[in-house]
Amino acid sequence: MTSLSVETLAADAAEPITSAGHAQLGIAVLAGIAVIVLLISKFKVHAFLALTIGSLALGAFAGAPLDKAISSFTTGLGSTVAGVGVLIALGAILGKLLADSGGADQIVDTILAKAGGRSMPWAMVLIASVIGLPLFFEVGIVLLIPVVLMVAKRGNYSLMRIGIPALAGLSVMHGLIPPHPGPLVAIDAVGANLGVTLALGVLVAIPTVIIAGPMFSKVAARWVDIPVPEKMMPRRPSEETAPADGDSDKSAARLPSFGATIATVLLPVVLMLAKALVDIVVDNPEHTVQRVFDVIGSPLIALLAAVIVGMFTLGRAAGFSKGRITATVEKSLAPIAGILLIVGAGGGFKQTLIDSGVGQMVLQISKDWSIPALLLAWLIAVVIRLATGSATVATVSAAGLVAPLAADMSTSHAALLVLAIGAGSLFFSHVNDAGFWLVKEYFGMNVGQTIKTWSVMETIISVVAGALVLLLSLVL
Repeated sequence: MTSLSVETLAADAAEPITSAGHAQLGIAVLAGIAVIVLLISKFKVHAFLALTIGSLALGAFAGAPLDKAISSFTTGLGSTVAGVGVLIALGAILGKLLADSGGADQIVDTILAKAGGRSMPWAMVLIASVIGLPLFFEVGIVLLIPVVLMVAKRGNYSLMRIGIPALAGLSVMHGLIPPHPGPLVAIDAVGANLGVTLALGVLVAIPTVIIAGPMFSKVAARWVDIPVPEKMMPRRPSEETAPADGDSDKSAARLPSFGATIATVLLPVVLMLAKALVDIVVDNPEHTVQRVFDVIGSPLIALLAAVIVGMFTLGRAAGFSKGRITATVEKSLAPIAGILLIVGAGGGFKQTLIDSGVGQMVLQISKDWSIPALLLAWLIAVVIRLATGSATVATVSAAGLVAPLAADMSTSHAALLVLAIGAGSLFFSHVNDAGFWLVKEYFGMNVGQTIKTWSVMETIISVVAGALVLLLSLVL
């Protein structure tokens, strides 16, 4: 948590808040969130601008001098981007290499060649989960939807029976598993251990994706039985990729091997999990082995290693020239500018919440109401998700509100707090969520059909994951 020399705000945060302070801060929070919601949903303002304006509004309503509110916001923005910005960039590079080299196609083709009949929905979950590890949700949808449509068409499967498992795999990865932006920001905000969060996230994700994916898809297929939309069956990404530097290499003709592709995608996950395991087994920060794994298992080094390895196992294996690899890296960074700004502004909003004393207020209220911290975090994320439509905004805002609750938590419970926030941030995607419209258009559904399938699936993920987090808190 960043410490600022803001006398008025720091004093408010450090001292017990009176009932009058509670009322003023409560109104300030509601007003700040209301500004963000109205700007995003009513006036269609970009989330970065909405979060910036909402943060300043929060400070003003809390009675803070404007220069102090600006200082809090910019400090939070800077520390958040510094903490997770490089990781988001490295994840984007790895995802672009995976898509452009045909590595994603290789994973899809190999798994689908070994699956059929009743196992196909399970294969789609596996494909989406593996590919979804390094990819942002929107990129994953664009990459996987053509595959979903082709499998459903050629195999004569129900579109929902194939599509829902793929969407569930992507969504669970996006909400619960680092190095996705939301979980990373929450980990940074509450000071959780990344390796432990990753391990517990996988533990929660597996049953969640099974219930919301293959199992729910049976019901969704009965509720919504629609044909595959022919107009939404574009060529696969590797077939659309043209050399960027004028050379004659053809990536579609040479695919990376399945084994090398899987190893590259899973490398950062393995390194981060290995660090967490060594921390538990060795439990001596001065031990040489633990110090080595603290370095190679840090998210920066783990993702950087995967990117460097991917340049050879994905890029060079697909026949990319050095210039083509450079061009691929450059193209991967442009689309994430908006994501970085939104995440950074969310961090600024979080810091404004903390410095105005809202976090302390939430801590006191939670004690008075006797609401379990994990349930409170889930509920706050749910409310912000329903209001703003953005899982990332819900995550960063909720993390800022409940960060003080993690102060006295064990390592495992701090990780579960992150997962509770992530689960709540996925609740009931509806018309104010860009992902809602993306799914609707790709699958050729109307609004009602999208709610009965996609929105219900997101709610199942949120509730099941939240329940599993609460159950784990009882045994850890």
